[in-house]
Amino acid sequence: MNRKGQALVEYILIIALISVIAIALVNYFGGYLKDAITKTSCGLVDEEYIKGDKPGEGYCSGDEDAQESEP
Repeated sequence: MNRKGQALVEYILIIALISVIAIALVNYFGGYLKDAITKTSCGLVDEEYIKGDKPGEGYCSGDEDAQESEP
């Protein structure tokens, strides 16, 4: 007759489902999010944003040396 444990399991399942969905969205849109943050930071330091070949590869105009040294 004690159903408190059942409710706890349901809450854990809901939290797990939301976590899996959030992780999947970040993995899918991660490059676009990184580009958006980079574009904003370039604007804050008065540098030009340079778009990369793939999502997540964009950089500020003062970061050319850092881009050349990466593999």
